[in-house]
Amino acid sequence: METFIHAYSWIDIRFLLQGLWVTIYVSLISIALSFIVGLFLGLIRYMDIKKFRISAIVGFIIDLIRNLPLLLIIFFTYFGLPQLGIVTNPVTASIIALVIFEGAMLAEIVRSGISSIDPGQMEGARSNGMTFGQAMFHVVLPQALHNMIPALLSQFVSLVKDTSLATIIVLPELLYHAQIIYSQNTTYLIPMYVIIAIMYFIVCFCLSLTASYLQKRFQN
Repeated sequence: METFIHAYSWIDIRFLLQGLWVTIYVSLISIALSFIVGLFLGLIRYMDIKKFRISAIVGFIIDLIRNLPLLLIIFFTYFGLPQLGIVTNPVTASIIALVIFEGAMLAEIVRSGISSIDPGQMEGARSNGMTFGQAMFHVVLPQALHNMIPALLSQFVSLVKDTSLATIIVLPELLYHAQIIYSQNTTYLIPMYVIIAIMYFIVCFCLSLTASYLQKRFQN
């Protein structure tokens, strides 16, 4: 117990909170950007533009990314991009890697969500004079988003936890800060794992509550 008390000094807690802020910052930006990317790619996959085989090409890229380890993508964005003349820092590299990986995951969720809507919804909207874009964004997509919320939530929670992988490129997030603390005093290892588990739980639980609120709003 004494070890826990000393491990949770204000200096250490403040240091952990700084790492938690980086985790939240990277997660929020990655969630927003990956959702936009996933929505765009999912729509392309759904529309199945055969004339230029765009859908097939996008589908191949999505399948390729989904079957690559996220850690490999993180390594590429941090160590590989500079070889191509694109210099990144740990925060930028982490966001790019997460957006690429999660965007591919979300694209399939979006495509499946849209496909789950009765085609008659699109046909009815088009017959009332709407363009394809208007029918998609005003009729089909709102219904699809309601169906997608559980899957989207699961993917967003995974994204928050996946930020810990960026410790390997020295992203100053929560787990990295905890490692610094217990590397100075190995007796703090268990207390640090306990506190970061609590912090991750709080963040992911808040995300779950937000998703539940949005789902109820869609139902109304």
